This record gives sequence, C-alpha cells and structure tokens, in this order.
Amino acid sequence: MINRRVRFWVFSSSCKHRVTPFFFRFAFFLTVAVSLTGCFSSGGYVPVSSAGERAKGQARYHVVQRGDTLYSIAFRYGLDYSEIASANDIAPPYTIYINQRLVLSGEAQRKATGRQKNVTKKASKPSVRPAVPKSQASDLSWRWPVKGEVIKRFSLTGDVNKGVDIRGKLGESVLAAADGTVVYAGGGLRGYGKLVILKHNDSFLSAYGHNRVILVKEGEKVKGGQVVAEIGSSGPGQEMLHFEIRRDGKPEDPLIYLPR
Repeated sequence: MINRRVRFWVFSSSCKHRVTPFFFRFAFFLTVAVSLTGCFSSGGYVPVSSAGERAKGQARYHVVQRGDTLYSIAFRYGLDYSEIASANDIAPPYTIYINQRLVLSGEAQRKATGRQKNVTKKASKPSVRPAVPKSQASDLSWRWPVKGEVIKRFSLTGDVNKGVDIRGKLGESVLAAADGTVVYAGGGLRGYGKLVILKHNDSFLSAYGHNRVILVKEGEKVKGGQVVAEIGSSGPGQEMLHFEIRRDGKPEDPLIYLPR
C-alpha cells in the first residue's frame, strides 16, 4: 500500500517540483488509456472483407426461403438442379421446405459424383462435359419470346450478361420459347425482377426476366408461343425482356438456338 505521507522530488534544470500521489494516479490512468488506444489502432480490427475471403474456400449452403424452388436456387447459383437434388437426396417432384439447408457448389458436385467413384477411376480419358443427346436437342423447336432489337448480347466476360436483352413495349406479350413446364414464377431472384423459368427437358431451361405481369403458375405446362408474361422494364425508359437459355445449369448464348 502507498503511504500517503510520502513525498517525491523531481529535479529539473530550473527548479524542483513536488510530485504528489494524485500525479501518479493521473499518470497511471493516462498510460493505460494510451496503451489501449495503441491496441485498437495497431491492427486488431479485422475487416469484414477478410472474413469473406477466408470463407471462399468453404462449402456453400442455401437456406430455403419462401418462394424458392429447387430450379430457382440452381438458377441463382449457376448449378444443375439435378446435382443439388442428388447431393441433398431430394427425389422428384423436388419438394423443398422453408429453412431447409441445401448443400451447394463444389460440395454438391462432390457428393453427387461420389456415388460414381468406381466408374471415374476406370475412365481412361479425362472427363468432359457430355453432349446433349440428339433427341433432346431435336425435340425442341425454339422461337423468339418477343420480336424486337437485341440491345445487349450474351457475354460471360467484361460486362457480363448471361442472356440477351430484347427491346420491347411495356405490356407486350412474352411468349414461351419452346414447350415446357413452369418451374418458377416469382420475384425472389435479385436482378431479374418478376421472373419466369421454364423447364424444357432434363438439360434445358429458359428464363424470362423483368416482366410487368406473370401470367402462368408453377407446375403449369405451356406450349411454345404461349403467352407467359407481359414485358416490364429494368428501370425508367428501359422496357425490355431479359431472356436466358441454360443447359445443365450453365448459361448459353440464346442466339445459337433462336431462329435467324
């Protein structure tokens, strides 16, 4: 314990100064404050971006939200719906539930292909993306969903556009590009506005975004040329349809398939 009667003397070049216990208490608290300031400013803070970067290598998951379908989830992440279904042991008709946790990304692919390990080991050639059976390709008769100028083309580099943007008039009919089944109809995918997704066969999906009104329901079967929605806009004065074709979950240039 400090004896309150003790006095300390400090000498300077000009005079001597009495230092009281109060001075030491003040100096002590000042030292602590400076030390704490140094802790906070010396790199103890971890930016949010760093945490995100560390998470990049981890398996991704998706928690099912109201309005989600297996197809819309696969569309959102650029995956094949069948891979997600296989990885999560979901059988047709692919019913999912709110708050259900689905495995995605590389983890989904590892689980989905894990059952085929023996076959992979025996393969003498590197695996390549299988070609779509001719029957599936020839069975589809593609048509333009709207008649109009293509104002933005397909590109997966630079200014990415996973489909084509076609100029139209507000309220103009949007047509199914081929026979199919409505597997998603809603506004839950950011960047697409009101969106319709059609499944045409096990490999091909088509998507119709930025609609003003959706005129079909999930589960409904439609014919090529049938009206599925009305053109909306992606912003003021930007009346257009965003149209995509996906093969095995991956976006492909619609102009390859649409008639010239």
